[in-house]
Amino acid sequence: MDFEIIGEITQIETISRDNSIQNYTRLQRQYGQGRWRKLKGVAYVSLVDGSVRLAEVHWYQTDNIGKREFKIKLPFLD
Repeated sequence: MDFEIIGEITQIETISRDNSIQNYTRLQRQYGQGRWRKLKGVAYVSLVDGSVRLAEVHWYQTDNIGKREFKIKLPFLD
């Protein structure tokens, strides 16, 4: 599902970090070394069909590289 995040992400929480992330080795190989964390938050997203929905968003992040691989978790929150 393609989407674009509109505005800022709120209610940010850490789900897991470093070796407890299932894709930790792949993240390091693909994007580089860092203190990887998997986070979740709530944001408005614009979908391909033009609708705007409130959704829970998950992503991976490290300080020196930034945010990567955003995903929407269904069902929508609104």
